[in-house]
This record gives sequence, C-alpha cells and structure tokens, in this order.
Amino acid sequence: REEARKAIAKADTPLWTAQEIAQATDGKTTEDFDVYGLSIDTRTIKKGDLFIALTGEKSDGHDHAAEALAKGAAGVLVSRLPDGVSEKQAITVADTMKALEAMAKTARHRSAAKIIGVTGSSGKTSTKEMLKTALTAVGKTHTTLGNLNNNIGMPLTLARMPKDTDFAVIEMGISHAGEMTEMTMLAEPDIAIITMIGTAHCEFFKTRADTAVAKAEIFKGMSTDGIAFLNADDDQYSLLKKEAQKYGLKDIRSFGTVADNDIVLLHIGGTQISAKIGDQSYTY
Repeated sequence: REEARKAIAKADTPLWTAQEIAQATDGKTTEDFDVYGLSIDTRTIKKGDLFIALTGEKSDGHDHAAEALAKGAAGVLVSRLPDGVSEKQAITVADTMKALEAMAKTARHRSAAKIIGVTGSSGKTSTKEMLKTALTAVGKTHTTLGNLNNNIGMPLTLARMPKDTDFAVIEMGISHAGEMTEMTMLAEPDIAIITMIGTAHCEFFKTRADTAVAKAEIFKGMSTDGIAFLNADDDQYSLLKKEAQKYGLKDIRSFGTVADNDIVLLHIGGTQISAKIGDQSYTY
C-alpha cells in the first residue's frame, strides 16, 4: 500500500511549474500552474502539457494556442498573447525557441543524470533504443521520443527530462556545420557515441571527412573526463579520434570487428550476437 501511495505521489509530481519556467527563460507569468509535459503540436497534446508556440517559416504556433488550451493544455509559452488566451494561462517570453533552449539548459543542470549523446549518419535511433532497454533495468531512463533529434527535437527532449532521471540517451542529428556545437553546448554529454559516418549528409557536406568533423563537434560540449565511443571499422575513425583528442578527451574507446578494439563484435548468427568487452564475453 505504501509503495502504491509513493507511485501515485510520484506520478503527480509536475515536470515544471510556470514560475520555474519563467525563471529559466526570463519570462513573465501572472499565475503559477503545474506542467506535466511539453508539446509543440496540438495534434498530440495531452492534458496538463505546456504548449510551446514556435514560429516557423510556414506556420505560427501562436495561431493554435487557444486550441491547445481547449484540448487540456495547462498553459502556453508565447512571445505575444494570442486571441482567446488569458494572461493567467500564459508564460510570455521574448523568443519561444530561445526559451525552449533555456529550459533545456536548466533541465540539464537541475538533474544529476548521466547524459549520453548519440550521433552518426545512421543507427542513432536503434542505438538509442537498445541503450534505453539496457539502462532502464538499472535506473530511471529518459530518451529521445522517436527520432526527434534536430535543433528543435533535441532541446525539447532535454526540457522534457524529469529532475530525478538517472540516465538520458539523447539523439543528436545535424544538417549543417555548427549545428552540433549548439546541441552539445545544451546537452553537455558525459558520454558520446558516434555510430558511423556515411553519405546521408552528402547534400550538406562535400566529403565524408567534412561530415565526420561536423559530427565530432559533439565533443565540444564535453568535459575532459568524458568518454567517447567510436567505430573502428569506419574509415573516418582516425579523424574522429584526433578530433576527440583535440577537444581534450582522454578516454576514447573503440568498437568493431578487430580483436584489439575495446568492444569486439565476435559473431552474428541470425538474431544472436556475441561480443567481447575487455576480458568479458557476452551473448545476447
């Protein structure tokens, strides 16, 4: 009975309060209210969410703020008060995108979570999902929803992270140079994984080496005692390792099929995999 009571109490713990959001974003609110989730899309909004009215090239979230409230949103984050929205239901900021990034930064620093950043030309979502499965067994784990890994989805994922998170696995995808720097400065990963460097970004980068350097910007936001996991089977491995060292990382671990890697793929047979990590072998 006591465990059930604690579970109910925990479920009732808000993700944010309006006052906390206003403080994190230098915003203003006339009335405090509890927020249990964050949404940028009225089609998927849930009761108790905060609707963040982002402004894009083709649409303006402010036009849907009243609809979000009608669907049960606890309040809205806006840069101006839209028609049909009371100031009691609004947190007003100068720029809603910058406010979302500020919330992401605050969420990162108010939690003691171990942050794992996952990037690469492919395999990010699969790696994230496998890490989620493994880490959930040993702690409260927060992950990117689906593949929301761009310059909006990544800060949204961080801002959605509960305070008591133990592990957060954050996908980080890019489309141009410099974009990863912005993301890593928000996430400040403790661990970075680069799955592989492919040709998925050929319309944005001239060569795979250019792609590798852009992905390696993930190391910029890490402290020097962070850990990098790199794919030694990838021909960009040496370049990625040099970039990690350039940013001060000393703990760089390799994975691949060659025996002298830190993590070695031994065998794949159907759905059964054998691997060796250090001196320990595993089959799963």
